[in-house]
Amino acid sequence: MSANDVVIVGAGLAGAKTAETLRAGGYGGGIVLVGEERHLPYERPALSKEGLIDGPVGEKVQVHPEGWYAEHDVDLITDCPVTDVDVRAHRVSLTGSASLRYGSLVLTTGAAPRRLRMEGSDLGGVHHLRTVEDSTALYAALAEAPRTVIIGGGWIGLEVAAAARSRGAEVTVLEQAPVPMERVLGTRMAGVLLRAHRDRGVDVRGGVEVRALLPQGRGRVAAVLLGDGTVVDADVVVVGIGAQPRTELAQRAGLEVSNGIVVDVGLRSSALDVYAAGDAANAWHPTLGRHLRVEHWDNALHQPETVAASILAVDAPYDRLPYFFSDQYDLGLEYTGWVDATVAHDVVVRGDEASGRFMAFWLKDGQVAAGMGVNEWGQMDAVQDLIRSGSVVDRSLLADPDVPLPDLDASVRT
Repeated sequence: MSANDVVIVGAGLAGAKTAETLRAGGYGGGIVLVGEERHLPYERPALSKEGLIDGPVGEKVQVHPEGWYAEHDVDLITDCPVTDVDVRAHRVSLTGSASLRYGSLVLTTGAAPRRLRMEGSDLGGVHHLRTVEDSTALYAALAEAPRTVIIGGGWIGLEVAAAARSRGAEVTVLEQAPVPMERVLGTRMAGVLLRAHRDRGVDVRGGVEVRALLPQGRGRVAAVLLGDGTVVDADVVVVGIGAQPRTELAQRAGLEVSNGIVVDVGLRSSALDVYAAGDAANAWHPTLGRHLRVEHWDNALHQPETVAASILAVDAPYDRLPYFFSDQYDLGLEYTGWVDATVAHDVVVRGDEASGRFMAFWLKDGQVAAGMGVNEWGQMDAVQDLIRSGSVVDRSLLADPDVPLPDLDASVRT
């Protein structure tokens, strides 16, 4: 290998897209993409959605077909964890004695699901959801419509609940907060999801503490013990209590790490020639004026454009607003923007909440900070324009479905 080559550590969506974008941008040097999973790079959203309803996703989630890597002169190394990074020597060490020199290093190491640390967390029948294998195992476990307890009412937990319930499982969601998703969406919009699940027979319990997982005779989980002594029977337990950025390599290499690998607007880390993208990157956002780490598909898809530009000495700051989507039952949700959960926001609804098709906006000082569409498609670009404009909008016009969103920039209160 040449010392001028690009080495990408982490062969998921962000890693594969970094290789693709470098080639599309005219980079002619060597590219090595190293991943610890045995699969070709793949996208993860389907793992908690159709992968749990329709079955294993297989090749459908691959970022590129197998032949793409050789055709684009990308050396893909799978099933090979990276053990160390030496930023002074510009070298990464692989499992065994092999190592790679790099001119530029891109860390797309992703995130790992948080684990329960309590009695019974290692019992059979306890599932996490991050990999293809995780999704396949959980799909199989749901085949008999078991009593399913989901610990954690975040996006993953609620998507799993929807999938399990659609397959006939008896589902209980246990959430530490009073209402699932309340911290992200606020009480009113979190209530929309709460009603959607309860209307379909999901037992959603907020404000609960999980104390232990209880076994049956064969070393499998049989129940969940709550802090108040309540016992919830379970054949399957899914742990969805969030994820944490995989920063071990970065920390050992001496990079600045704080809720992820700290990078600037060009996704450059604190070490020369080292970049980060995707779930592990805590990037400076010029519009929001803060560092932000986002664990969503959109970031992994688009941050590689900025990484490639930075490597190619092109100024292309990453300033996309956070975006994510979720499918639960017959609800399709899109959300863009960012809301500080510690600050009160005014919520304006456009349309009829009861109809299952509407939009919601979070306002701070009259300005749109975030917006969500429920079964309303094609609106996110207009919402992002409103957020970027900083316009103080007329609430009555914002709530009126007959007023096109692009017209609201002209509705500034002076």
